[in-house]
Amino acid sequence: MKKKKVVSLVLAAAMALSMVGCGSKGDDSASKGGDTKGSDTPLVIAWDAMSQKFSPFFAESHPDMYIEEKLVNITLTRTTRGGQYILDGIDGYKEDYNGTEYTYYTPSKIDINENEDGTVTYDITLRDDIKFSDGEPLTIDDLIFSMYVQADPTYDGPGTFASLPVEGMEEYRSGVSTLSSLIAAAGKDNTDFTNWTEEQQKAFWDACANEGAAFTQSIVDYMVEAGAAADKDDVKTAAAGWGFELPDGATTEDFFMAIGEQYGWNFSAMDKEAANVTIADSFPADVLAMSTTGVETGESADHIAGIVKTGDYSMTLTLTEFSAPAIEKLALPIAPMHYYGDKAQYDFDNNKFGFPKNDLSLIREKTTKPLGAGPFTFKEYSNKVAYLEANENYYLGAPGVSEIQFKETQEADKVPAIVQGTADIAEPSFSKATSEQISSENSEKDLVGDKITTQLTDYLGYGYIGMCSLNVKVGNDPSSEQSKDLRKAIATVIAAYRDVVIDSYYGEAAEVINYPISNSSWAAPQKSDPDYAIAFSKDVDGNEIYSDGMSDDEKYDAALQAALGYFEAAGYTVEDGKLTAAPAGAKLSYEAMIPGGGSGDHPSFGILTAASEAFAKIGFELTINDLSDSSVLWDTLSAQKAEIWCAAWGATADPDMYQVYHSEGGSAYQYAIYSDELDQLIEDARASADQAYRKATYKECLDFIVDYAVEIPIYQRQNCVTYSTQRVNTDTIVKDATPFYDWSDALTDIQMR
Repeated sequence: MKKKKVVSLVLAAAMALSMVGCGSKGDDSASKGGDTKGSDTPLVIAWDAMSQKFSPFFAESHPDMYIEEKLVNITLTRTTRGGQYILDGIDGYKEDYNGTEYTYYTPSKIDINENEDGTVTYDITLRDDIKFSDGEPLTIDDLIFSMYVQADPTYDGPGTFASLPVEGMEEYRSGVSTLSSLIAAAGKDNTDFTNWTEEQQKAFWDACANEGAAFTQSIVDYMVEAGAAADKDDVKTAAAGWGFELPDGATTEDFFMAIGEQYGWNFSAMDKEAANVTIADSFPADVLAMSTTGVETGESADHIAGIVKTGDYSMTLTLTEFSAPAIEKLALPIAPMHYYGDKAQYDFDNNKFGFPKNDLSLIREKTTKPLGAGPFTFKEYSNKVAYLEANENYYLGAPGVSEIQFKETQEADKVPAIVQGTADIAEPSFSKATSEQISSENSEKDLVGDKITTQLTDYLGYGYIGMCSLNVKVGNDPSSEQSKDLRKAIATVIAAYRDVVIDSYYGEAAEVINYPISNSSWAAPQKSDPDYAIAFSKDVDGNEIYSDGMSDDEKYDAALQAALGYFEAAGYTVEDGKLTAAPAGAKLSYEAMIPGGGSGDHPSFGILTAASEAFAKIGFELTINDLSDSSVLWDTLSAQKAEIWCAAWGATADPDMYQVYHSEGGSAYQYAIYSDELDQLIEDARASADQAYRKATYKECLDFIVDYAVEIPIYQRQNCVTYSTQRVNTDTIVKDATPFYDWSDALTDIQMR
């Protein structure tokens, strides 16, 4: 089995969609803002809870990333309404959408050239008239600085630039280890203090014995409460339930050491294992810094050969091979070196890039106080509100409002906030109940009316029910036909209830999908395609389960009978239509985890409930664990202990499947497919520029994943944005919103009444 990798799955979609101006043909002035100061009335946005990591390098949550990427900073490129990445937006890129020609602006022009030796060169030119909000000019040095921050061997943020096959990237990042990993490997009795001091070593081991042990004790206590360990001293059993094998008599410090080794002593990544205690809040600052301090222990290049400065506003980036997702990874923020780094430490010709290699402490110091060249400047975060003001130096002109306030608001309070006047814009989770709530507030009893104006677009992502193949299998081989048959038996019954439940929960706000991909993607199979198939609608012999004219009850009975066939093929004993025994490695009972807040408030809750009742008729138990704390789900997934769960994937403009399904992808541990065949298909698709070929290859990938039966596609929902009709000039809100260009991308154009 390939080693599990646990890497932060951050919504890369947020990285891809960053703020630039836009306007329609004949009204390009709107795309560049106005020449006069915007309204003094603050625009208040009901917002989700913020983590106060507003850094262009280290923001992780969507609320934080949105503020720093779309408002405070600008990025090198972005997408149009149709999902096309813009290669030349300096003078405006025009593209027709839905019968209207729109003009988009970016700070760059990018020429892509495939060379005879197989390398690919990106010639990048920046506008020469952009200033940061403090008046300092933005130059190519700022872009190079931003690239080197993400390429640094100690960088542990969500940026993916370092994953590009840039010439010299591997040489630059090799030969470096973190101080924490070196001290841990040397052991407590080390006497060689060449790379660290005796005081540092003592501080590290003291933290492991004290704060580290407290960290793992919280996990043990959680496992005891869940009935998975005997008592607070039963460390071995608790650790085993958490995915770590420890010897008899193991201590909580031993448990902490095991977690440290699993995560390469990256304390930030280790926090994913937290139950009630976080390392960031409990560990001494000097010890925390050890996991982000690099030490060169081998040969390491002092620069990246593929990054070459060619002028004050130009550079080239050379990749060793073509990579279709590369342009998406180049949608990175251009951060001000003079603020996040040190201009005195920048000298491109002498391989100095604004900070000491292996030391990002300068950059980390500014995590809560962002500065950039975007349309707004960050003023402060206070009392759960982030305050931003219009940037007078914004290169596309002044925004339509002079101040924006992002106010943390509970989900249930978002629509009432619009009605009561405490918020002007909100993005509530859209369901049938939400639709009825909005309509009831408008005199017209519609989604658009005198109090609330609603915009709906497809969400760039989809809901699913997943299974970890390591935990739902027959015998010891998750990829065997018997293991697939077991998972297909479960999936067939669950899939049968999707239509009725999703319609009940969402109404017209969502539709059932049959492939594990967002319908908004150009690679998504369409119902009109000749080989389009309903997910899990065939029996073990390949025959269709359903026929035209079946009632819902007949459909459910047919699914249950098909499941019995799959169970029997998987090796289960079936007598008189019921399961009486499970084969080795399998069970008669599995747990499904769902983050429904403990009250069943989740679109898939009704599906699991109905499936559970159906399974009971044939002697199979599907236990529903409705979690009041959703972090328990992510912790269990991270430890590869989950069996079945409900969640949703965010997507990006490019349908690259590497992150989730490739064996080396950062989230591959969730399904644990680990297939050379699937890996090769994914690699082939991302290595081609031919969209037709990529779509056909991705269809093969999707068919493989459905056949492996670790993911049941559930729904594609709509994203809802509500505006106060009375306070926001709705003539200025985004036109023709799409998953790739939404309300937030035209925020500079919005004006108050």
